[in-house]
Amino acid sequence: MHTALGIQALSRYRWVMAAMSLVGHLALGFNLFGISPVLPLAIADYGISNFAAGLLVSLPMLLAAVFGIPGGMLVARIGVKRAQLIAWIAMAVLALSFIAPNFGAMLVLRLAYGVGLAMMITATGPLLMAWFSQREVLVMNSLNTAAISLGVAVAVACAAPLAQITDWKISMSVFGVVGVVGSVAWLALGRDAPLAGVRPAPISLRQTGRVLRNRTVILLVLTDAGVLVQYTALTGWLPTFFNDQLGLSLSEAGLITGMLPFVGVFAVIAGGIVPLRFDSPRAIFIGSGLAALAGGLGSYLLPNLPGIYAAAGVLGFGSWFYVPILLTLPLRLPGITPQGLAVIYGSLMTFSGFAMFLAPILVGAVRDATGSFLPGFLVCTAMSSTALIAGALLPRNVSAGNAPG
Repeated sequence: MHTALGIQALSRYRWVMAAMSLVGHLALGFNLFGISPVLPLAIADYGISNFAAGLLVSLPMLLAAVFGIPGGMLVARIGVKRAQLIAWIAMAVLALSFIAPNFGAMLVLRLAYGVGLAMMITATGPLLMAWFSQREVLVMNSLNTAAISLGVAVAVACAAPLAQITDWKISMSVFGVVGVVGSVAWLALGRDAPLAGVRPAPISLRQTGRVLRNRTVILLVLTDAGVLVQYTALTGWLPTFFNDQLGLSLSEAGLITGMLPFVGVFAVIAGGIVPLRFDSPRAIFIGSGLAALAGGLGSYLLPNLPGIYAAAGVLGFGSWFYVPILLTLPLRLPGITPQGLAVIYGSLMTFSGFAMFLAPILVGAVRDATGSFLPGFLVCTAMSSTALIAGALLPRNVSAGNAPG
């Protein structure tokens, strides 16, 4: 009797964990690029350069990158419940954006979000592994990524209109309020893994090194970093590019840029369904890589708005379609543990975070030096070819690769 009740309770908590994970990734998406459409307002308000404005987008990514692998090891030690709570609280501080009096204060708030970003991503792998089967993990990775994409789409599309109604800093606080609500909810509802085999346990530096030397892990890390270089650069600077070069309003420019994550919502759902019917990770990476390259070039080289909208849609598809399988493939590695999975997710955060940090700065610095966005955009687009490389080099049977230890 008691056992049956316990199983029923665990089953109910699976849904609670799923809901909290989805909302957490939605909040993550709200604040990832929500400041991008209002960067010109931040530049005017704080009297800063394009380079400095780019730091508001990219420096949180740097902090998340630095914290990624150590954060994965920390998650393994303290467990999902505490790690997720830290992530929620760190994201919640963005609700204070409306009182940020200067660039430094706003940057500190964005840096706190960077910590939350790293902890949320690295804790997600062990969370899903603890509560769901591998097929369910693929679906959850798809839905979580869709939630991020939806959050980015809503924030990018709504930030400028909200700023016109109130103030750009207040619009940033609106997106941060979700983190406050989530912190309270996780404090009340959050749980660690239900099974002893996936409870918190430390992982050594030697074990971490063995995990990160796995060929499949290396290819996955390079794929995500390369694609995100272009995605971050274009999501961060296309609104300003469209405003400067095409004379579009910030609201319309943000709407076009919002196509990237909006299409991404459907792309990641497709990316979670296709592998269930057609298990070919290599084809998925190649398809994503081709779409990311073609869409990236078209988004800033095509001369007319219909073509730009179409290119943005293709770019959004290519930048998100591969993500569910990328996050699920590590579970197929022989001998994988929750601790090893946390380190893999942390390594994705580290290398992708460095890529996301450098991309907006690169484009902003090139713009300041040359007066043009195009050279920086082209370099970032070239880097997105890593998805094609991974598609060619991934083992046909990932589970037959070398064990991560």
